[in-house]
Amino acid sequence: MPARPTLWTVGYERLPPDALVATLQEAGVQRLIDVRFRPQSRRAGMSKTKLGLLLGEHRIAYEHRRALGTPPDIRSDYKHGRVAAGHERFEHYVEEEHHAALDELAAELVADDAARTVLMCLEDDAKECHRHVLAQRLGDRIPGLRVLDL
Repeated sequence: MPARPTLWTVGYERLPPDALVATLQEAGVQRLIDVRFRPQSRRAGMSKTKLGLLLGEHRIAYEHRRALGTPPDIRSDYKHGRVAAGHERFEHYVEEEHHAALDELAAELVADDAARTVLMCLEDDAKECHRHVLAQRLGDRIPGLRVLDL
């Protein structure tokens, strides 16, 4: 019987870069997909270029997928504690405007040579982050998808 497809998610809000790497290594992650709309951070080492270099040093591939990020107008809902509204608006946005990006990622996750993949954003609590919606939408495309929040 084939292995059950698995997707990990992580928020770096409480993790400095070295702790993020350690968390990913412990889970056996091989590829990190950055799902921030803008892969910039005030935290040293967490912006796209530096994070990609750090992960590469530990043999973890880095990819940024802007299409799976939260645009500023929807991010405002999350920032102001309107999580349910943010989830609803983001689900509509990603399915209407970027369903092909979701389909592509779903196909990658079930490929025979699929890398152990984590979706990363800032928010520590996955249920309060748009990556929760992404995981649900991917679960609709991949029967039996197991989602593990790190």
